[in-house]
Amino acid sequence: MFASIAPEFRYDWTTAEVVKLFELPFNDLMFQAATAHRAHFDPNEVQISTLLSIKTGACPEDCKYCPQSGHYNTGLAKEKLIAVEKVIEQAKAAKAAGASRFCMGAAYRSPSEKDFPVILDMVKSVKELGLETCMTLGMLEGEQADALAGAGLDYYNHNLDTSPEYYGEIITTRTYSDRLETLQHVRASGMKICSGGILGMGEGLSDRAGLFIQLSNLNPHPESVPVNMLVKVEGTPMADVEDMDPLDFLRAIAVARILMPASHVRLSAGREQMSEEMQAMAFFAGANSIFYGEMLLTTSNPEANRDKDLFVKLGIVPEQRDTGAQDAVEQFDPATCPKRTNARFYDATLA
Repeated sequence: MFASIAPEFRYDWTTAEVVKLFELPFNDLMFQAATAHRAHFDPNEVQISTLLSIKTGACPEDCKYCPQSGHYNTGLAKEKLIAVEKVIEQAKAAKAAGASRFCMGAAYRSPSEKDFPVILDMVKSVKELGLETCMTLGMLEGEQADALAGAGLDYYNHNLDTSPEYYGEIITTRTYSDRLETLQHVRASGMKICSGGILGMGEGLSDRAGLFIQLSNLNPHPESVPVNMLVKVEGTPMADVEDMDPLDFLRAIAVARILMPASHVRLSAGREQMSEEMQAMAFFAGANSIFYGEMLLTTSNPEANRDKDLFVKLGIVPEQRDTGAQDAVEQFDPATCPKRTNARFYDATLA
């Protein structure tokens, strides 16, 4: 007999409870996660985002997984903040390719005073295209968060990366409380939170539980939860970390869905290394957001046509949004995307 479905919208999870979820028999865990997912989302829709690096490299932080850190020699070319016109061009292309959200990432510890007015112009320009907007710029002060919200930024991404206990093994130049404080500023400004972490960095099961406890005990839950699988880059201290077991990653997706049932759980970095079968199981377990396109900041991402082909095989369509995304859905190769009714899912007992 499998355990009962976890209560919804809890903000008081304990390590023992979350570890117990991780340790459920695999089929029982998948069932719980899929049931929680269907209670809040169409299980055959996936939200599509595109990510553009607007400033690359030379970051002063020492995150051991990151090729953009100035502490490591990874051969990454450093680039200053790009022009607003280039961002608009890329955002238009993203919308035409099916994205409903355009994410912009910059390698800052915190946004520079000199660049900040340009960043606000980027937000306004992308927002005018009818896309949802998201940025990741490092740590924010309250005034900066308010300015971004005033410019129309919908989401701010600031990952916790791992558990508080394991954090010092990964980063020493920024504290865990610094990250939580930025999330507080984001929420106070009225923006939505995009926050998740990276798995496969040598952490233990209790650390994976600890990360998800930090996220799920935020009230309200983050609206978007990117779950990254470490992309190992030569030159970083994590280049030779042992590969994560795919089934352990799928368990993490399922646990995230159960703990945060109404959040978008995103298959983020590392998807290039995932088979179609693994991605399909991740969608079943509750993942319902992806980055679409060939690059994810500085690492590769599945090619666009591969994503389209997989969606067709699985009967998945892009999620429709209220920010003009209907046009984007129609541009996502409607001849090959299956048409469905508004029903939550097909009931085979009615056939």
